[in-house]
Amino acid sequence: MKKKLWMFAAILICGATTVLTSCKDAESQPEEVVKPEETSEDPDAMNKKITDGKYDKALAVKCVNGTFVGKKTENVIAFKGIPFVGQQPVGNLRWKAPVDVTPNDGIYEAYNYGKAPYQAPGDPAGQYGQSENCLYLNVWKADEATAQKKPVMVWIYGGGFEVGGTTDPQYDCQNLVKENPDVIFVTITYRLAAYGFLHLSHLSDGKDYPDAQNLGTLDQLMALKWVHNNIAAFGGDPDNVTIWGESAGGSSCALLSLIDEAHKYFKRAIVQSGSPVMTRSTEEAIAVTDKIMAALNCKTVADLQKVEPRKLADKVGELFGIYQVLGWSIWPERDGKLLPKDGWQAYADGKAKDIEILAGCTKDEFNTFAAALGVDGWNMWAADRMAKRAKLLTAEENAKVESYISSAPGEEWEKTCSMFSQSYFNAPAIRMSENQAKAGGKIYTYFYTPESILPMVKSGHASELSVVFNHPEMTGFTGRPIDETFSKTLRKMWVQFAKTGNPSLSAEISPDGKEKVWPLYDLTDKQIMVFDEFNIHSAKEADVKMVDWDNTYFLTKLYCN
Repeated sequence: MKKKLWMFAAILICGATTVLTSCKDAESQPEEVVKPEETSEDPDAMNKKITDGKYDKALAVKCVNGTFVGKKTENVIAFKGIPFVGQQPVGNLRWKAPVDVTPNDGIYEAYNYGKAPYQAPGDPAGQYGQSENCLYLNVWKADEATAQKKPVMVWIYGGGFEVGGTTDPQYDCQNLVKENPDVIFVTITYRLAAYGFLHLSHLSDGKDYPDAQNLGTLDQLMALKWVHNNIAAFGGDPDNVTIWGESAGGSSCALLSLIDEAHKYFKRAIVQSGSPVMTRSTEEAIAVTDKIMAALNCKTVADLQKVEPRKLADKVGELFGIYQVLGWSIWPERDGKLLPKDGWQAYADGKAKDIEILAGCTKDEFNTFAAALGVDGWNMWAADRMAKRAKLLTAEENAKVESYISSAPGEEWEKTCSMFSQSYFNAPAIRMSENQAKAGGKIYTYFYTPESILPMVKSGHASELSVVFNHPEMTGFTGRPIDETFSKTLRKMWVQFAKTGNPSLSAEISPDGKEKVWPLYDLTDKQIMVFDEFNIHSAKEADVKMVDWDNTYFLTKLYCN
């Protein structure tokens, strides 16, 4: 099983940067993430302070915490590696809430991405260097003078809250700005796994770490605050910000929408393959912490502080890693402090009703994971997970699950794959739509169906990423470019939503010259937008059968157990 996961990791790493080519250059670093000559006191600092006055003033933007100088390529200016915290979370700030920035008159390069957060191996982002010194963001804008403030789209990466980073080449926004010069794009970093979501307050010296269980979410919140306070200097509109993410990033957007404090920093959210499901209870979080502590022979936070960062990240990967064992155990915590104890009820109660949301999933989400494990590995993982879940369900509920699996088409692996896709992605997307609509909020719901040519993947998890980022050359999840007109239309709808709160397209701005009306999800017709590669159209959920209301919808109560 581990061998299969590592093989899949290699496919993703190479596939994210090439088109059906070899992996011989997987270890090389692109120019924008190569570490500059060592001149900083901090060995992990990727950009230098400019002290000689030699820089292009036209590429400099003054922010609260410094003036940052970008690089221009094809009329797009990229500002990479801008710190959004006053102090990085290293040393005694490990497992502490992010520190806000303070005024700074210094002038700094913004040429290189910051390093990715510490994580277990496997993700493309982790290949370009990792550090606890990691809380940076990146901004892309067109080099044009305009008096009109531009809408802003802030990307939050996925990776199961265990891996990922803005250094993944797929998240480069150069092509997006070339296609949409009237939008500013931002990507932000947040702490992961044991550094971003580790419950510590139950330990004997844990009272000094009250936020450790949700630091990654607090990092996202701090990054959004920085964007709110500084994006106008780049030409952006701080009052028209859309957060946007996939998988853990999509779930982050769904969760940030439930945090009152966050609402002043954005007005819209695009939630791709994410929902409140990707969270855990305090009891589940404590169990994970205790397992990590035992594996490292640690009793206290002080003991844990002495563990070398690489060793801690690798041990967590060995125990729970998404690329190592598909552990699916480290998530934000429903602590009742930052995040509500019941995310579903929070949506029903209207906690997010003031946020306009666009949300959905791909047709065959879990096929990506099944392809990673292979048939035998998948069957073993699915059987183990189903046995654990069965203990949490009534006899009647277990019978419904068995009924769904037995009636699903395909081989055994396809049947269980479909069930997990339903319970982790399809049903949550619909339940979030239902609850948002019940509360009087606005939500547009989609179902993405183009299929990969890679074995087993079909319309699997993350298969839409190359489309939304306008990287047709990156076919790691699809094995082929997706139809160009289809891809342009989807991106246009995403951008139109960010601009106006309505993703519908008039014939004048639709890439194929045809009007695209995307109705709001409501409790009567339950209309969704089907992203068929050659027929984008709206339909009633009952006609598409995106979810099995009788046999899988109730499984959302389990969250990601």
